[in-house]
Amino acid sequence: MLKTWFEIPLWQRVVTALILGVLTGWAWGPDAESIKWIGDFFIKAIKMLVVPLIFFSLVSGVAAIGDLRKLGAVGGRALLLFVVTGQIAVWLGLGLGTLIQPGAGVDTSAIQMGETPVPNETTAVDMVLSIVPESPVQVMADVAVLPLIVFSLLIGIGILMAKEEGLPVQKVFDSGAVIMQKVTMIVMELTPFGVFALMAWVAGTLGLDALVSLAKLVGLNYLGCLLIIVLIYGSMIKFLARLPVRDFFRGIVDAMAVSYSTASSNATLPVTLRCAERNLGVSNSVASFVIALGATINMNGTAMYLGLATLFGAQIFGVDLSMGDYFLISILA
Repeated sequence: MLKTWFEIPLWQRVVTALILGVLTGWAWGPDAESIKWIGDFFIKAIKMLVVPLIFFSLVSGVAAIGDLRKLGAVGGRALLLFVVTGQIAVWLGLGLGTLIQPGAGVDTSAIQMGETPVPNETTAVDMVLSIVPESPVQVMADVAVLPLIVFSLLIGIGILMAKEEGLPVQKVFDSGAVIMQKVTMIVMELTPFGVFALMAWVAGTLGLDALVSLAKLVGLNYLGCLLIIVLIYGSMIKFLARLPVRDFFRGIVDAMAVSYSTASSNATLPVTLRCAERNLGVSNSVASFVIALGATINMNGTAMYLGLATLFGAQIFGVDLSMGDYFLISILA
């Protein structure tokens, strides 16, 4: 029985658990919260991997590229791709919000307005300084991903510059990256149980009634994500990467299922790395570098939702936005 379970592909177990979790939650109701701890345990186990996985994989990946020029070329293309897809995503959200107007006609009589919090003033200088870690140990303890990436990049670049003298240290990080991949494979076996518990909790505690007033927004959010996946990513995979679209999506099913159930880019990072390397054949050097960076600064679904949600709020309260406001939203998102 146990052998048969492990013979089933992980993505099939995860998708089945997701569906069964939703059905169980609807049938069980609010009492489904009693198994939420299983999902919390799974998320904690995933997040436990984030810091060592990024650190070892990114340093190993940068060092494995072997050349600073190649590193710059890969990083430059990745950043360009992040900016382009991010802008497409946010303008997609703005377009859907303008066309469908999910906030129009929403009854605001039951909304109680509290005091508007005063945000902390953050300058561009503060943002730049925030990515430079004062203490790498503190960064790791706080799971501050962006400063951790900067520190890891510097270590990897230092190994490249050290050349032969850096090889012993590079081997340590290579071994650490392999070990973390093995640990990730162990934790990934918990995925079906975690996904089942989380989806049962969500379906049982929220149900459909809580989503009625937000039906348009929720529906448009799902539609936007679907369009990003099918049209934007599908087109890039077919015409730029020249890969079979079906094989690509089959290879990343595990990552999509975990990201949907946890709603966390960082929590999905170990699964994404595993899918890219094992299922799609991406080299460890490129995968660890680009995916770790992308999980932090390339969240297209979030960018799309921010554009959509901003218009939703403006429409609820009758605020007219100009084209200049649209451009400002696209930059800030």
